[in-house]
Amino acid sequence: MPTPTPADKFTFGLWTVNYNGTDPFGGPTRPSMDVVHVVEKLAEIGAYGMTFHDDDLFAFGSTDAERQGQIDRLKGALADTGLKIPMVTTNLFSAPVFKDGGFTSNDRAVRRFAIRKVLRQIDLGAELGAETFVMWGGREGAEYDSAKDIRQALERYREAVNFLGDYVVSKGYNLRFAIEPKPNEPRGDILLPTVGHALAFIDSLERPELVGLNPEVGHEQMAGLNFAAGIAQALYHGKLFHIDLNGQRGIKYDQDLVFGHGDLHNAFALVDLLENGGPNGGQAYEGPRHFDYKPSRTEDESGVWDSAKANIQTYLLLKERAKAFRADPEVQAALEAARVVELAQPTFGEGETYDAFVADRSAYEDFDPSAYLGGKGFGFVRLQQLATEHLLGAR
Repeated sequence: MPTPTPADKFTFGLWTVNYNGTDPFGGPTRPSMDVVHVVEKLAEIGAYGMTFHDDDLFAFGSTDAERQGQIDRLKGALADTGLKIPMVTTNLFSAPVFKDGGFTSNDRAVRRFAIRKVLRQIDLGAELGAETFVMWGGREGAEYDSAKDIRQALERYREAVNFLGDYVVSKGYNLRFAIEPKPNEPRGDILLPTVGHALAFIDSLERPELVGLNPEVGHEQMAGLNFAAGIAQALYHGKLFHIDLNGQRGIKYDQDLVFGHGDLHNAFALVDLLENGGPNGGQAYEGPRHFDYKPSRTEDESGVWDSAKANIQTYLLLKERAKAFRADPEVQAALEAARVVELAQPTFGEGETYDAFVADRSAYEDFDPSAYLGGKGFGFVRLQQLATEHLLGAR
């Protein structure tokens, strides 16, 4: 099996491996683990770093002394293991006060409290060296159309993110924001439900350069979307600031399976994109490979760490398979036959005018569209079969 290195930048959320198995129909099946133990185990399996919500590290409502005590213990564990904290986030969804959201609650006092809570976590993140602050608006939404003025909710969301952008600039923090889209759950409908919605929102901000995306496999697939295609669009816009990797099997509740334990073909395409870019490109993404999954509630602690290692091993195996796929001469020939590379050729010639285009008879008058009936196939199935054979280790 391949061995992870710090260069792989594999990271895990404290909330992932420390998930106690609770779901809407049953309580915990595992006790909570101490943060120092979690840091030590993550270092043992080859992780690069750990991420956390504020309430993962210290309970909601903790005193300043309790909070600082946990921060000091975390710092000690990080110093002992060399683990990094590349990203932090804030829990604006668990406590009853956030039942109608944080940034977009109809209650103005709750909105102000939420932003103060975020500021405290931003300060802590900067202190620990985090470079990304993820914003998942799990409670920013509604169940009933009449309950939320969506235009005003988006304006309050924008107001909050603009304020936070001003704050990090004024403090001189090396920190960017990454919005994590999700279509539903826990709310019936969540604001900024997909990569496309979030991109449009970012374009409205006062400091759009500070805000990007943290797409998650399951969240996009819950909406019936192709995750690898969504990541390609985020890269196209220069907005892939962070990424959450897990597994999902179709349009249903958010499963948070181990990465690759869902749509394996799409996971292969995703790793190929992240590591190899386009057909003639290099590595497309250099940030952390962050696993936001939940160990099954059926597992004991040994199963938790087996599942954490499974995320790493699956990614590394797919990385090996993708490298072999790209190096295969048959694949290169199939890409050429499928005209994948031709898509990079501009449709119009350099400096081509409207008049010159219209005068080019090959573009219309002499073009034979009937040749495409029963001919001029693209060979996409052959290309996908080659990918499958590499994925299965048959090549």
